[in-house]
This record gives sequence, structure tokens and C-alpha cells, in this order.
Amino acid sequence: MAIEVRPATVFDDVCAVLGPKRPDANVCWCLSYRLTSSKENVALRGPARGERVAQLVAEDPPPGVIAYDGEEPVGWAAVHPRADTSFARNRKIPHVDDVDVWSVWCIRVRPGHRGEGLSHHLLAGAVAFARAHKASAVEGYPVDNQGRKVDLTMAYVGTRALFEAAGFTKVADTDSVLNGFPRVLMRLDLR
Repeated sequence: MAIEVRPATVFDDVCAVLGPKRPDANVCWCLSYRLTSSKENVALRGPARGERVAQLVAEDPPPGVIAYDGEEPVGWAAVHPRADTSFARNRKIPHVDDVDVWSVWCIRVRPGHRGEGLSHHLLAGAVAFARAHKASAVEGYPVDNQGRKVDLTMAYVGTRALFEAAGFTKVADTDSVLNGFPRVLMRLDLR
């Protein structure tokens, strides 16, 4: 398996990882945290969500990275400046300082490709992407599950162990809980 992580600039590839089986389905499309307006997030329904992602994919920088096994898109990591996300005003995830950080908030691996270490490739690719865009630091907000199983539908935020393996350190507790596990603020300084 030769995994390559690239910027998410091809909408069809993003769709292959994040898109619904039915075009009219109201799936997240990884917009819940990416959009700064909760009104916009709630208003976007069905195909409008995919159309909004297509707009974001066309922007510079795009909204994340895609992992490829050969030419097949097999995973996604959302990464963008925190200022352009709902984390900029999130009351449960603290700001620890005034550093202009990038956030990694979603890591998704396609069924059939899980258990192959792709989350590690995706997180490393997200960090490299942020570094290439001159980020000072990258933050993530994973669950601190202490090795216990995380429900697959809630695993998208990653685990503390995943972020620690990538060199991140815990810098703060949060008031956020997901799947019964506390979320922690992990950071990797890129300066």
C-alpha cells in the first residue's frame, strides 16, 4: 500500500469519501465545523451541502486533504485556519493563546480501508498541508478515550493517542464531550 496525501482539490474525490449514497441525503459533508455560521449549516439541505463543499474545494486553500491508495481516494482530513471555522467562537473548546493556529477536526477513512493506519497518514498529511501554508501551529480536539473503543460514528475527531503519535501534546482540557469521552486540545507547534 503506497499512500499519498494530497490537497483536496478534486470534488469527485472528496465526494467519494464524504458524499452520501443518495444525493438528497442530509449528511455532514464535514461542514458542521468548517462553516462559521450555524445558520448556514442548518439551512444547507440535501444537494446544497455538496454544492457548498464544491465551492470550498475550489478555494485556496481547499478545506482539507485526501489520502490516495494509488489513484483511489481512501480517506479525508479536514484542516483549515481556525479563524475560518466554528472553532473560532466555540465556547467548549478554549483558545489557549493568540497564535494563528490551524485546526484538524475530522479524519475519515472509507469502509474497506480501515485498520490500515490511514488515520496516521491523514494526520501527517494535514500537518504538512498546514505547514506548507505557513501555519504557526496545528490543533486537534480528539477524544481522550484511554484506549477504550470509540463508536465508529464518533471516531472522526481522532483519539488523543493518534495525535500524540504525530507529535502533538495536550495543552488544555475542554468542556466538550463526545461519545461519553472528554475531548482534549492537542497542539503541534510548527515554528
